[in-house]
Amino acid sequence: MDEAPGDSGRYLALAGRLADAAGEIIRPHFRADLNIETKADESPVTIADREAERAMRAIIEAECPEHGIRGEEFPFKPGDGEWHWILDPIDGTKLFITGIPLFGTLIALARNGIPVIGIVDQPISGERWIGAMDGSASLNGEAIRTSGRESLAEARLFTTSIRMYNPDQAAVFQRLSEETAMTRQGMDCYAFAMLAMGFVDIVTETNLNEWDMAAHVPLIENAGGMVTDWQGKPLRFDGQVEIETAIAAANPALHAQALALLQG
Repeated sequence: MDEAPGDSGRYLALAGRLADAAGEIIRPHFRADLNIETKADESPVTIADREAERAMRAIIEAECPEHGIRGEEFPFKPGDGEWHWILDPIDGTKLFITGIPLFGTLIALARNGIPVIGIVDQPISGERWIGAMDGSASLNGEAIRTSGRESLAEARLFTTSIRMYNPDQAAVFQRLSEETAMTRQGMDCYAFAMLAMGFVDIVTETNLNEWDMAAHVPLIENAGGMVTDWQGKPLRFDGQVEIETAIAAANPALHAQALALLQG
């Protein structure tokens, strides 16, 4: 049975419990001696990734057994309604295993494929960004907004790694980079959180999965920003898993200028 929108407060509280549970597992493993495995896609994974996701799944299955769950580390659990959770226990595992506290736990709740709750939780610093169903965006309970910068010449551009881009994508990214004030790499989900707070203005990414992006959509859009693919289309979270391209910008005007360069 599908829940009514009036349960949004319940779902937000549940999302917070998921972040709490993941953080309790992740913190003891940070800057510890870890056994690091390499997955089929050549990305690293640790016991912290797997146990954190397992804990979140257990809570969801106990509280909302009819909800679907899509996560990075375990198979998709189909639900019988319109709601499903999208989980990334540690986004930025390479940062995590190198002792850099710029990774995060990503939690999204989607209704009919549209993320309506998004949490980015940094369990070491204690920072928790939330995009809620009521249209708010916050950091630890305080409202946040994206920047008012509308000029590419003033914009701060981030991406995880240019090595993730194919040659054509790298060429258009370089074109965008040359028009912006600053380009930096390597912050994974933390760059999106900084965009929601107004410190970063554009983030572009390629070759992602649903769990890499779902939490960022309600957070950034509720904070005043815009998130699409490089063609300007809304990102899909309906089980396709792969997201070929993504761009988040502080406001529609800046987004339009960046898209023009990515498409030109």
